[in-house]
Amino acid sequence: MLGGINNGAFFSSFAGFFVVLLLIFLLRWTFSRGKSLIERPKKVGNESEYGLLVPISKPASHIEGEMLRLKLLEHGIKASVSQTLDGARIFVFPKDQKRAEEILASG
Repeated sequence: MLGGINNGAFFSSFAGFFVVLLLIFLLRWTFSRGKSLIERPKKVGNESEYGLLVPISKPASHIEGEMLRLKLLEHGIKASVSQTLDGARIFVFPKDQKRAEEILASG
């Protein structure tokens, strides 16, 4: 006994504190995101591997696709140009598909 204090209980309370502190640091390290210094390589896939986006056009080059994307953007349609295994494609959300196809077909 150290000055009337139960040493076993005293030191076990500090052990619990250090275990909780260790868990806090481990969980912060485990679930932290976006701090890697190494860039992941871009993955190119098929047209069907782009989630909710649907392909609406097959431009001859990425530059032509960017010009068509800007045309859609002028009409208020969000679009993206991506390089797939089959070449450049313009993708839009399904709700905008019909209107985007009409805009691109008009000229």
